[in-house]
Amino acid sequence: MAETRDLDSRSVDEILALIHAQDGRAWQAVGRVLPAIAEGVDALTEVLANGGCWYNVGAGTSGRMGALDAAEIPPTFGLDPRRVRAILAGGESALIRAVEDAEDDGEAARTKLMTAGLRDGDAVLAISASGDTPFALSAIEFARESGARHLAITCDPESPLAEGAEIAICPTVGPEVIAGSTRMKGGLAQKMVLHLLSTTVMVKLGYVSGNLMTNLTPNSRKLRERGLRIVMEVLGLDELRARELLDASGGVAARAIERGQLG
Repeated sequence: MAETRDLDSRSVDEILALIHAQDGRAWQAVGRVLPAIAEGVDALTEVLANGGCWYNVGAGTSGRMGALDAAEIPPTFGLDPRRVRAILAGGESALIRAVEDAEDDGEAARTKLMTAGLRDGDAVLAISASGDTPFALSAIEFARESGARHLAITCDPESPLAEGAEIAICPTVGPEVIAGSTRMKGGLAQKMVLHLLSTTVMVKLGYVSGNLMTNLTPNSRKLRERGLRIVMEVLGLDELRARELLDASGGVAARAIERGQLG
């Protein structure tokens, strides 16, 4: 990127301003692909509604973004964690320490998906900023062979991954501030696309009431208190009665609300 070739000679304020401005381009790029994201929402909603599973598959930053989004769906929306899962090149250790050569092992992606039980009626969402990572490409190929839906997020609309996916979401972010460092705009755009997809799918499946997380999993003090506030707000109850309903409903706000509406 021409604007950042003298990055190492700039002041802290100038470096921050440059990175921040480029991050804005990632947001713009995602906005341009909202129609493709909507196609993805429809496909993934159908898969989960019919009992299928959704797999986020990727390597490096892309894989970590997929793992992060999959991990946050169960506590936020109460979905069974087996329904949306992540397949990360290099395994769980790659979440905290880079395993760079793992992205080149396409056969590992096939093996991991086979072991996970990928089948007709499931969906694979392969994530790769460059769109030519063997791990992601093999995942798409195996999904197609298995009869599963096969979607992709990549920053290159002309890449093999984009061409191989039935639905390709391609936010074109342009060159990175640090040349080739797709953990920057590429990773940011992928994170935005992922939370657009997962949040909208969960809304369409009924895991949200209004804008409230009524199906959250109450496995921490913070989430239990949030569930209490949700029950109080939806039913217009005082704290004592809301707690009674929650206690009778296993702490799940959605069940407490249903019980309160019936009684």
